[in-house]
Amino acid sequence: MRDDTTGRELGAPNPPGDPSADGGDRSRRLSSASSRRAFLALAGAAGTGALAGCVGGGGGQNIDDVTYGVLNPMTGTYGALAEGQRQGAELAIEHVNGSDEFDFQIEGVYEDTQADTATGRQLAQKVVEQDGAQYIMGAISSSTALALNEFAASEEVIYNPGAAAMNITGAECNEWVFRAETHTAQIAEAMAPWTVNNVGTNVWFHIADYAYGDSVREEWSSRMEAESDEYEEVGVSRSELGASNYGSFVSRIGNSEADVVVLGMTGGDLVNFTSQAADQGLKADVDIVAGTMTFQTARAALGPAAYGTYGGVRYVPSIDTGDNQDFVSAYQDAYDAAPDSFARVAYDSIRMTAHGIAESGTNDPAEVRSALSGLEVPSLYGPNRFRECDQQATNPVWAGENVEPDSGETADVELRTKIEGQDAIPPCDQVECSL
Repeated sequence: MRDDTTGRELGAPNPPGDPSADGGDRSRRLSSASSRRAFLALAGAAGTGALAGCVGGGGGQNIDDVTYGVLNPMTGTYGALAEGQRQGAELAIEHVNGSDEFDFQIEGVYEDTQADTATGRQLAQKVVEQDGAQYIMGAISSSTALALNEFAASEEVIYNPGAAAMNITGAECNEWVFRAETHTAQIAEAMAPWTVNNVGTNVWFHIADYAYGDSVREEWSSRMEAESDEYEEVGVSRSELGASNYGSFVSRIGNSEADVVVLGMTGGDLVNFTSQAADQGLKADVDIVAGTMTFQTARAALGPAAYGTYGGVRYVPSIDTGDNQDFVSAYQDAYDAAPDSFARVAYDSIRMTAHGIAESGTNDPAEVRSALSGLEVPSLYGPNRFRECDQQATNPVWAGENVEPDSGETADVELRTKIEGQDAIPPCDQVECSL
């Protein structure tokens, strides 16, 4: 097995601070303003240069300021992941507000959804009705994101989900939802064929029992079956979201005919399962693959337990696409850490939507919705768009392996193969979205 594309993630510490905080000591983080101003200038040039024919229709107009509700699960199951999402949103708002490319300012209103669906919807209602938000971004739990999908449609505000279940921009899509996050079908398109061709064909699925887990099983299994006549699903097991003891599941998988287990879980669930699997010796006989296994927070928490595991790669700081390296420098200056996938999603969500606002010449979500759908705009991956049929971003994806680093214990990510965005995303007639 040889690399089609190789890359190693920048060595950087995990985002510091208590994940329940709403951004930490902002005065310290924003002390490196000069390098970020250079980033704003570069990003502005990207939007008005190579893409001059695609965006900027609102140039010279006086657009009313925008209020963005940023709803992150800073406490609860996804607290460690939400830190990057919150910081990416902050940096995106700073980018828009500091760039001559945009004729408006964004005010961020920040709330903690606590990884709870009811809380997420209540806070969405609060930021819209009390704070005047016309745009909302956030959630990591797909169940919370689906509730915010419905809320956005009922209130006619634009929503950028931070969750990955396929049905968010699939069967349960609506015209107010624009997603920069890479969804499970895009990751499956890269990882499922690669897994059966390079890792194993006797597959056990262990999934968290909610929308994301179900989406992983459905998307991966169908692609594995289409890719290989030797593929066999030898078992499926489910655990509750936030479970702590996975010993019985690990034993069942180890005593099966599986040569690979695909995990449909993320955050603390993924870390706990993989750690217990390593302790029980499962990795000696069964390879572990997960769509989110390469996430920085997972690798940092797992240490050596992550070595030799495989994952879909949505983003690593080392990729040389778009203006990503300028973003990495700005993020490092602001937060003394390398950005992760969640920071990328939040940043691209708000910046891509801001280009729709500029194109429409108004902050009215209904007008922006029409302008943004299908519009080519800058992103950290380069020119990108929320395609018209489902308003899902056409992001590239990679298959990656977690490998032992040259120093420290946190695994590095080696990229094994890349699938371009237009090839990773399922055709419009397969996504069950009707707009």
